[in-house]
Amino acid sequence: MSDHVLITGGAGFIGTRLARRFVEAGHTVTVLDALIPQVHGAHPETTSPLLRSLDGVATVVKGSVTSTDDLRTALADANIVVHLAAETGTGQSMYEIDRYTHTNVGGTAKLLDLLANEPHSVRRVVVASSRSIYGEGAYRKPDGTVVYPSHRTDADMAAGDFDVHMPEERNLTLIPTDESATLHPSSVYGITKQMQEALVMTVAPTLGIEPVSMRYQNVYGPGQSLKNPYTGILSIFSTLIRQGKEINIFEDGLESRDFVFIDDVVEATFLGATHPDAAGRVFNVGSGVATTVNEVVAGLFQAFGTSVPTRISGNYRLGDIRHNVADTTRMRQVLGFTPSVSFEDGLARFAQWVLTEPVEGDSYQRSLDEMSSRNLLK
Repeated sequence: MSDHVLITGGAGFIGTRLARRFVEAGHTVTVLDALIPQVHGAHPETTSPLLRSLDGVATVVKGSVTSTDDLRTALADANIVVHLAAETGTGQSMYEIDRYTHTNVGGTAKLLDLLANEPHSVRRVVVASSRSIYGEGAYRKPDGTVVYPSHRTDADMAAGDFDVHMPEERNLTLIPTDESATLHPSSVYGITKQMQEALVMTVAPTLGIEPVSMRYQNVYGPGQSLKNPYTGILSIFSTLIRQGKEINIFEDGLESRDFVFIDDVVEATFLGATHPDAAGRVFNVGSGVATTVNEVVAGLFQAFGTSVPTRISGNYRLGDIRHNVADTTRMRQVLGFTPSVSFEDGLARFAQWVLTEPVEGDSYQRSLDEMSSRNLLK
């Protein structure tokens, strides 16, 4: 059966590839995107390869999820909505609180409000959630008890202690975090993602709409923004390597993330939107493998065939988590999907693509200066 799919934020890194996946499967796609300069440049029609990649693929509506009129236009005849539209970036969210809340929470509320009060043909809404809603995630105590520690303190990190602790228990072992974990985000971004998910999962069933939530880990791959300093360390470090500049490794370099390749994310999201058994479920979308920042740097040096000076500085950002790694059992059991791209192979593909792109300016340093001026970077 052919569906009409609306992808909000669909001119971005994930959305453009997802649009092509739906079209290849015989569906029709509309994209709603605000085309903000931080992602697409000052003149998206000429500066955004992501936007150009939608030519002949999807109908593009330039507009915002915070506008009822724009949403109404984009929703016409849609059967499935994949709600990707959001402001992203943990650090920036800590001082642009109103903008993140207005777009992420307000835009989701406006989408659901329109579906609740006007005629439509939507039967499923897939919301892009985030690993950030877990905060520090799951750990195991020596006695085998699974616990969900609170956020790290400024005092501990200032003293060079970057590990996760609990009162009277400092010997904790990281374990994969599953979907039943306690939710306690440590950043404004994480809070807004938790609220987006909660709104969709709570309201949609009352409207006869199937909700699905995809909790993305650290998504990377060819096509991600190299201009936006809030898109993650792979883009940031790649630019520094190409500029021949030193890489400042925060904390002790042993902090880790679950990096998942874009093709795997797109396939998981497509299944979340189309698989009958996905209805009403929440899924971690990750590789299930933790990779440290030190390993990321070494991998990038190998992929680019060159290196630059590195410095493990002990700097840290308030709101950052220490580790995250996803338990992907549910995605495998319910959707029948297991990510297939290893970090080594994905990094090689990413680096090969980066070398075809222009070297971007140093917007990363500006972002650090902004955080430092607000006492969020120590």
